Amino acid sequence: TVLSFIAYKNLLFSFHDEDAYFGYGVIRCLFTSKDDVVYLAQVYLNKMLLGQYNSTLGKYVGYTEKTKEIADNLNKNKGFLEHEKKNKEKCRTNIPLVLDILSRPALSVLSSTDSKHPGLFMCSAYNFYPKQIKLTWLRDGKEATSNVTSTDELPNGNWLYQIHSYLEISSKPGEKISCMVEHASLTEPKVYDWVPITEAGKNKIAVGAAGLLLALVFPIIGVIFYKRKVLVPFCALVVLVSSVFSPVRRPFHPLCVSFFILTVSHPVFSVLPC
Repeated sequence: TVLSFIAYKNLLFSFHDEDAYFGYGVIRCLFTSKDDVVYLAQVYLNKMLLGQYNSTLGKYVGYTEKTKEIADNLNKNKGFLEHEKKNKEKCRTNIPLVLDILSRPALSVLSSTDSKHPGLFMCSAYNFYPKQIKLTWLRDGKEATSNVTSTDELPNGNWLYQIHSYLEISSKPGEKISCMVEHASLTEPKVYDWVPITEAGKNKIAVGAAGLLLALVFPIIGVIFYKRKVLVPFCALVVLVSSVFSPVRRPFHPLCVSFFILTVSHPVFSVLPC
């Protein structure tokens, strides 16, 4: 790396004082995978690129009359060229370290109130780094730009970020809604399709919710019985309503109602058919 800059030492001093204000060198390691690597050693003067070593070309290149002459002399020096080849290999071996720093976004499943009615779809990416990311909505493979709103990249406070994008549409039966993610940690854009929940799936969710409520209610009633050791007539009515909420501004439709009445001496449990 040091030799890369020394190779251009004559370049920076070949200008008069009144011409040179600020000179600097940049080392770039560009890659899309472990096997696709480009190593660049560049020299700038007053924000203008004067010359560089490009591993793709395997030689130094000058962009002014003076630097072209210097580059030609450097290309005749096998020592400099061999050193730059070693720098490219160092670049390649350090790629895994960079990939460990990059955090791929974890995308949440797309959601909607109901595919048959106007609904709000949401696409969320979590725990990604670096900050720059792009979420794109697709309808049957074509980019959707209208009725799309997105948040900025929100910091989690641990160097990682999250972002949320929303699409409000009236989807057609059979229409394919997707969210495409582009990020530095991904070698290519990733497309995530929305899978609508079937009626059977909704019923399973409802039954699961009812079971969860029962699991929460029984311990509470047990505590009440434990506290009330005196046999005083006691009655508790618990009604569980399992349902699926339809789109916004649409009525609530109960799917199943179950209830049980408990007394200290005669517990009764009844279930209404769904």
